[in-house]
Amino acid sequence: MSPDCAPVRLLHVEDSELDHALVCAELAAAGWQVQWSRVETLEAVEQALATHCDAVICDFELPSGSGLEVLRWLRQRDRWLPFVLVSGAIGEDLAVQAMREGASDYLLKGRLARLAPALGQAMSAANAQRERFEALQALRDSREQLSALAAHLQQRIEAERAQLSRELHDDVGSALTALKFDLGWLQRHLPDGPCQARSEQALQVLDGAIAASRRLMLNLRPPILEEGLLASLQWLCERFERQNVGVSLRFSHPQERAPELPAQTLLVAFRFVQEALHNISKHAAAAQVRVDLQWAGEVLGVEVQDDGQGFALDDTQQGQRFGLRGLRERAETAGGWVDVSSRPGRGTLLALSLPLQQQASHPAWEVAA
Repeated sequence: MSPDCAPVRLLHVEDSELDHALVCAELAAAGWQVQWSRVETLEAVEQALATHCDAVICDFELPSGSGLEVLRWLRQRDRWLPFVLVSGAIGEDLAVQAMREGASDYLLKGRLARLAPALGQAMSAANAQRERFEALQALRDSREQLSALAAHLQQRIEAERAQLSRELHDDVGSALTALKFDLGWLQRHLPDGPCQARSEQALQVLDGAIAASRRLMLNLRPPILEEGLLASLQWLCERFERQNVGVSLRFSHPQERAPELPAQTLLVAFRFVQEALHNISKHAAAAQVRVDLQWAGEVLGVEVQDDGQGFALDDTQQGQRFGLRGLRERAETAGGWVDVSSRPGRGTLLALSLPLQQQASHPAWEVAA
């Protein structure tokens, strides 16, 4: 720190007026502009630090206590304030202990020529540490806010999925079914000829629309979720085998009754397996797939493993590959985590771990059901 800066506020813990005058003279000779406060006891230090202070210079021997006691008290309240210990005679062991407990530097009263550079360096280092800490804290706060936003968006997405699924079932599905009945009635009462053939074509198109609406409904939010995680994963695995002929899938789970899961935990586990099976179907070129569900203690575990082509884990950090990142962020919303193991040509293992008791790690958001 340059002595040409604005005046600094220093607190000197010293019971000797002569020693205080020597310290003042040393800094003045170095060009420092100082606003001084001098106290002699720890109680007075507490009162003096109620106002702003840039650094503390402290004698080791005090009328009641020692400089180490002042240092310990200070570090419990301010981890960055520069603290320079000055003593007439201090052993090496005590000096090392003071540095370990957070002193910025220590000096002998007979060698005060080093005071100005030592104090300047301590203040510069403290400012740099404080700025680094504040930057890291701001980064952590930003990450927490982004995680909370991601959790909120995920809840909104699930709410929209549920709403769209209900509308497809109740409105679109019902209307298409009613239309199919009407077309069937017309077909039965039309004479053979062009109109009969066109009605048959219309019925085929309608059957395709009904099948598509049902497929969309199941992809958005399958009703089987109401039956719990075990039934939902069994349905998901059976559906995967039907859609991927030639791929063998083995689903294993404990024989005892599955625990009751919070809604968010159930959704995270289900979407994890759904996304993993979708990626296997699309990218892995696997012949065998294993889905393993476990619960033990306070943790729910889900593993999805395939013998497909695998990938290099470094590739997941490149470009716009957000699949695994999305799985991890979804797991974090329920207090869980995702582990990945994969090598090119050696298949992939995805493991999800979730706490069985829901832990609110983000601010609550109201989401319409």
